[in-house]
Amino acid sequence: MPPDHPNPARLRLGTLIGSWRVVERRGLGAYGAVYRAFGEFAGPVALKLALNPGDERFAREVELLSRIRHPSVPRLVDHGIWQPRVGPSFPYLAMALIEGVPLYDWAREYVPSSRQVLRLLASLARALEATHAAGGVHRDVKGDNMLVREADGRVFLTDFGAGHYAGAARLTWSVFPPGTPAYRSPEAWRSVQLPVRAPFVPYSPGPADDVFALGVTAYRLVTDEYPPATQPTEEGPYPWHEDGPGPRPPRTVNARCCAELSALVLQMLSVRPEARGSARELAEALENAAHDAGPEADVPLFALEAPQPEETRDEPRHASPQAKVHAWRPWLGAASLGATLTAFGAVWLLSARTGEEPATVHGALRVEMKDGGTVAVGDSVLTAPAEPTQASSVRTSIALDVPLKPLPGQRRPDASGRCPGKQQVVINGGCWFRVTSDTKECDLDAYAYKGDCYTPVLPHTRPPTSSPTDGADGG
Repeated sequence: MPPDHPNPARLRLGTLIGSWRVVERRGLGAYGAVYRAFGEFAGPVALKLALNPGDERFAREVELLSRIRHPSVPRLVDHGIWQPRVGPSFPYLAMALIEGVPLYDWAREYVPSSRQVLRLLASLARALEATHAAGGVHRDVKGDNMLVREADGRVFLTDFGAGHYAGAARLTWSVFPPGTPAYRSPEAWRSVQLPVRAPFVPYSPGPADDVFALGVTAYRLVTDEYPPATQPTEEGPYPWHEDGPGPRPPRTVNARCCAELSALVLQMLSVRPEARGSARELAEALENAAHDAGPEADVPLFALEAPQPEETRDEPRHASPQAKVHAWRPWLGAASLGATLTAFGAVWLLSARTGEEPATVHGALRVEMKDGGTVAVGDSVLTAPAEPTQASSVRTSIALDVPLKPLPGQRRPDASGRCPGKQQVVINGGCWFRVTSDTKECDLDAYAYKGDCYTPVLPHTRPPTSSPTDGADGG
């Protein structure tokens, strides 16, 4: 982006976007930046600004959110196009700001019981019910797209940037739409043949895919590990074929999980989509189980450590007085069967584009480090994430490929073919930061290239040489 053009990734504080004045940047991803902003008589809001001019993802997200009315879905407040004084225009949207904790971090801090998890999952299922009733599909249901509000403990389903609704145009052309592979349903994998060759028919997730992803979330929440990978492999038994057994019951992994919760998690993870039930049916079952379960449902799902001396104990952030009595670490009680981390195998990377010659594309295995990875366009960036901890299973990375040409505004190498930063690399004529090779979470947050994840280098704009006016062209 020319130096005299404002950079949407690094707005000057005080910049005016529509009627919203930016006061803080909360996160940055491959497609958008998220700011905390205030209006003249309203706020704060989470203001999401596109990095690429005319990004159609924002219009689709606005349309989907405008159709949904539910207390567990952040409310759409405003949307529009930001036109700086110079340069191209960028779409934005503003949503109610949720000050909360990502779901898995919340579980580490508060150590919930089965009954609490049943109620929380019921709220999330109701949010999915509202989404599906509006003709939409979330397509990226996972723990880091769920926030538990600090003020009252309400859980929110966030980040509809990967969402879709009936009649919406397809924005990407690959085997799978943007999403997180660890949460992908087995029927999605059954819809493709390996190795993938173009042309192919892209898979279109439906409500049953959202329910399955909620089941994966619940399984990890209850057991502190993922169910077996749904991607077919040539090694070991595959529990997800049409007549397969599915995963082990959560209760056999963590004996503290009550029978009602274990059974409903297994229902969400049913191999056959029709056996999972709709989001509405699932919500009703979860609510009934939370009401009817016995005292076993009130046992904390994980063991608590013995209290440390007051002067050495580190209390979890945002913890309630009850949760602060003991610190919690993510291992299971002695009665639990537990599991250790393993890394295994290599897998296919499914990615192709129309118009290309048929080709087989390969990829590398990843060890998942955190559910959200770097920041996308979504709302999950509106909290300070905890340090990533290694998850209990291995997943693959299936992401958008690095584009063949530099993105709008992306820094390019100099005449000698070098990028300005020591940590920057040249790929397809643009400068890129290598994020990591140890994560699969680059679907919405980065781009894939030769098995690694990268984010584009966007230049800083020059500081103003005079006093700022209304900030409309902030850098």
